[in-house]
Amino acid sequence: MFFAYFILIILIPIWAQMKVKSAYKKYSKVASSSQMSGREVARRILDSNGLYDVSVEETRGVLSDHYDPRSKVVRLSTDNYHGHSVAAAAIAAHEVGHAIQDQQEYSFLRFRSALVPVASFGSNASWIFIMIGIFARIEGMLLLGIILMAAGVLFQFVTLPVEFNASNRAMDQVVSLGIIRNDEERETKKVLDAAALTYVAAAAVAVLELVRLVLIYTGMSRDE
Repeated sequence: MFFAYFILIILIPIWAQMKVKSAYKKYSKVASSSQMSGREVARRILDSNGLYDVSVEETRGVLSDHYDPRSKVVRLSTDNYHGHSVAAAAIAAHEVGHAIQDQQEYSFLRFRSALVPVASFGSNASWIFIMIGIFARIEGMLLLGIILMAAGVLFQFVTLPVEFNASNRAMDQVVSLGIIRNDEERETKKVLDAAALTYVAAAAVAVLELVRLVLIYTGMSRDE
């Protein structure tokens, strides 16, 4: 049982990362018909939605693309910032999708933002209480650790609709603005779906770990 669990929490994230890297590598070599760089795609969608105050910046790393709601900045990794590929267009549009969510005060994005401090504290502190609870066999400490970890798991689940919604917005924008052709929609969707897998995998692993700890807690309670 433990071996199967260990294999799952190791293999699920690896599988998701492989899918993302495979899709990105494949479609980063496919030139977009619009010949627009990721930066130009992002700027075009931002301006079309009246988000003139949101800037687009280059950032280091690979697939380090993100939207910073505090600074109102869409940051694209170097390859996507300068790239003219289907992958660059898809990822740029996805990050702008988050900026549009921010503009429209998308409920799940607001909820996730509110959860950040709680989830951050819970994820960092939970293992202290969990380890003390398990090794000292103190049920209360273990239960407190589980509750704190549950906040992190909730954050992972709230992230899912945020990311899927951003991808849906991205597809709507690139299609309606003519950034991609009809025959490029399938490839664009594959890039967005592969990226979403990383969040699904993270949520699945978080749930598996939480369930395992709950089972340890219930087993400990029975032994008392």
